[in-house]
Amino acid sequence: MKKDVSDRMKALLKVKESCVLATSSNDKPHCSLMVYAVDAGCREVYMVTRREGTKYANLQQNPNVSLLMDTRDRGETGPEATALTVNGRFREIEAPQERAAVVQQLLERHAHLAEFMKDVRVAVFAVRLDSFLLLEGLTDAHFGTFGDA
Repeated sequence: MKKDVSDRMKALLKVKESCVLATSSNDKPHCSLMVYAVDAGCREVYMVTRREGTKYANLQQNPNVSLLMDTRDRGETGPEATALTVNGRFREIEAPQERAAVVQQLLERHAHLAEFMKDVRVAVFAVRLDSFLLLEGLTDAHFGTFGDA
């Protein structure tokens, strides 16, 4: 894959603050609007959720997920719009040091999560990214794996 495509994909991952997380269970899809942080290498996306909800149950049953970020919030539509779909695998972050570091990273981007993070029912998790589809405009599509990126 061309480096400029990889760089554009990573730049979008880093600049965006929210995404749609798609999970599924028993062939039933479920989408959730999420805020996130991404690691420096753009290989993992970090998020939080309560353990009692549909999203968490789905993640436990089927760890394969998809994330969608786009540029519509910048007023870009049609030929100007960019959309990034990434596929990956869920893992809960339970090791105390790693969890604390991820929580800190999330709070640096999303201070409004501070009270939510204090709840003992909150799970901190990562999505390890496997592949992506970067769509620039209506027809300029670039597929790649994170081994290529």
